[in-house]
Amino acid sequence: LFLQNLLNPNYRRRELEVPSRLYASSFSFVSMTSDVSKSGRKRREIRAKKLKTSSLPGKLKSDEDDSRNLVSDNKKGPKRGREVDSDADEPLIKKAAVEADKPTTHLVKTSDSYLSKTRFDQFPLSPLSLKAIQDAGFKTMTVVQEATLPLILKGKDVLAKAKTGTGKTVAFLLPSIEAVIKSPPASRDKSRNPPIIVLVVCPTRELACQAAAEANILLKYHTSIGVQVVIGGTKLPSEQRRLQKSPCQILVATPGRLKDHIDNTSGFAARLMGVKVLVLDEADHLLDMGFRREIERIIAAVPKLRQTFLFSATVSDEVRQICHVALKRDHEYVNCVQEGSEETHQKVSQMYMIASLDRHFSLLYGLLKEHIADNSDYKVIIFCTTAMVTRLVADLLGRLSLNVREIHSRKPQSYRTRVSDEFRKSKRIILVTSDVSARGVDYPDVSLVVQMGLPSGREQYIHRLGRTGRKGKEGEGVLMLAPWEEYFLASVKDLSLTKSSLPPIDPEAVKKVQKGLSQVEITNKEAAYQAWLGYYKSQKKIARDTTRLVELANEFSRSMGLSTPPAIPRNVLNKMGLKNVPGLRAK
Repeated sequence: LFLQNLLNPNYRRRELEVPSRLYASSFSFVSMTSDVSKSGRKRREIRAKKLKTSSLPGKLKSDEDDSRNLVSDNKKGPKRGREVDSDADEPLIKKAAVEADKPTTHLVKTSDSYLSKTRFDQFPLSPLSLKAIQDAGFKTMTVVQEATLPLILKGKDVLAKAKTGTGKTVAFLLPSIEAVIKSPPASRDKSRNPPIIVLVVCPTRELACQAAAEANILLKYHTSIGVQVVIGGTKLPSEQRRLQKSPCQILVATPGRLKDHIDNTSGFAARLMGVKVLVLDEADHLLDMGFRREIERIIAAVPKLRQTFLFSATVSDEVRQICHVALKRDHEYVNCVQEGSEETHQKVSQMYMIASLDRHFSLLYGLLKEHIADNSDYKVIIFCTTAMVTRLVADLLGRLSLNVREIHSRKPQSYRTRVSDEFRKSKRIILVTSDVSARGVDYPDVSLVVQMGLPSGREQYIHRLGRTGRKGKEGEGVLMLAPWEEYFLASVKDLSLTKSSLPPIDPEAVKKVQKGLSQVEITNKEAAYQAWLGYYKSQKKIARDTTRLVELANEFSRSMGLSTPPAIPRNVLNKMGLKNVPGLRAK
């Protein structure tokens, strides 16, 4: 097959008519290809000449023929790993010297609303699902749901690109539930260990728990269908017992823990051979976190004859590459982010502050006090660079009598789940977090997002900001940088950030902050200093000059109220590549 494709790189493309009512605030394009005979190139050239002379703007007459041919080709079985769809202005990844046609792009005018006018009952969904949707308060579909659902219900593999907070989770859960309903009754029998029919892979524990919770909402009246979640941070034996005791047809998992079960849970690999739907949620984040090998292992563990959905806020080269393995060649690429449009939500105002590190804590305190005074139902998320800096900031704000919670990777999963649920349901609350809460997690009614320090990149800034302004609501974002971090603004200059003037120094507020810092445990400060140094050592522009890097770290140390920088273990300094750098204390 490889040699056949190498010698005969001819593909056929079908242009797809997109109803004008679809993709109301988006555009999408579909690239569909398949193998043809050696005379395929000649037929394609003849067809192209006919098209050139035709002035009809509507659907091509040859679409019908191509559709029949595609159905015929599909009878031979799904073909994966040859080609991936791409934006019109982006290069297609080429595999085995195969050249593909440039995909057709469908551009539709955008609107400010993320909602469409299409109702869920306009699609062939289970009455029980529709009843659960009605109970959940969903009236009409979001744009991404409207765009992807008809394609998925037709049995297509889908790669969907959409902004955060636009209903991606429901977009893949609803048709997944339909797949379970259509499965043989024995597969839905809770009295035995049935095969797993739907497998959803999420990058973080919070996202996995959230997806499982949304699945349970949609399964309210489907009493014969069970959903479970397996994630790191919990004891593997307890999950193994739960999988045996309470079998599920829908499994939501993080990659590492899923691999643990494949390797160590008796009968689990066999149950995965029943998977009919595989979902990779936040696919770009899965790859950013280094889960590529785990994803490839998971794909190898499920049947080739399946439906696969990749949902992502961005479509990077790595995402396209994983499409070679995960998706059928004739998959549909739905792009709900128009080229050149704002990647952040239009109803979110964005500001940035430039101030020396010794002012950051007092500026943050003043910003929060002002926001609380102006918003009776305030709900704030503060993003910090590392888990240990998160702990420090949460400790400080708690000592300043603010209603604060914290989430980061150093907290046990049971704690993170409890705090996440509490924050989701509460008002008048502040969550200090690391990037475990940056993507996909749906916290309703967040009024303000503060980012303290340098984001790891443009995309991370966008995803953090996406925690506010969800579902069409207004929000506010503030980025707080030191003067030497100002270079980051060049990467987000198209995102409508405005510079905020610094408020005058409030001596009373500064005094309170200094008192609060003096009460923070010294071990928290030491851990924050070491973590801060490690994070900025990974930032190339800052880490080039290690002497300057250490000077900045010691400036951060002084901002915490320390007169002398904490000592760092020698082996840690060696791993950081900071051995014998002036200004560092080793122990």
